[in-house]
Amino acid sequence: MPSRVIPAFEYRRERWRNGAGWTRAIHAEPSSSRNTPEAADAWRWRVSIAEIAADAPFSTFPGVDRELVLLAGDGLRLRFEDTTVELQPPFGRHRFAGEAAVAGELLGGATQDFNLMWRRDEIDAMLWHRPLVGAMVIFAEPGSTWLVHLLAGHARFADGSGLADLAQGDTAILQAQDARLRHVLDGGGEALLARLQPIAPTSG
Repeated sequence: MPSRVIPAFEYRRERWRNGAGWTRAIHAEPSSSRNTPEAADAWRWRVSIAEIAADAPFSTFPGVDRELVLLAGDGLRLRFEDTTVELQPPFGRHRFAGEAAVAGELLGGATQDFNLMWRRDEIDAMLWHRPLVGAMVIFAEPGSTWLVHLLAGHARFADGSGLADLAQGDTAILQAQDARLRHVLDGGGEALLARLQPIAPTSG
């Protein structure tokens, strides 16, 4: 699938798997190796924005790792069986296993939380919070994907790719196929950048 920009107004509002809340789905990357009767689970990574309006248990995702970043609101407490973690503004974050039993507890009003999930046996994922001041060069190795979620400001791709500009809340998905990919993102603001690299199968 080619690189593209997904504007925030195209995100799809969906129920959580456990029905306890809502999320705005941005993208789910299909998994060709996963055979599941539930099409909604046939992904190797996915990204969304969770809308948490009340204290609620999180859905569990066996075999999945995830990272949560506070985008808006007074803060969120993640209550695990043996510990608690607080996501404080601005942009508090935490990485944890999808199997973990965890409940979200609001520290004030409702929150919005960037939610990146990936299957640990298929994907190696890294997530960074970066300022955007002028030009930023992104190299995607063959087979890998970079994700850019614009937290604030405005940005454009100054590389002749023809990709649409990014406004606050938009997401770009930059996918390299068989060749190394180079993009130049120019603008001002703040962004979340994620690199999603397929894990090579082990021989044996």
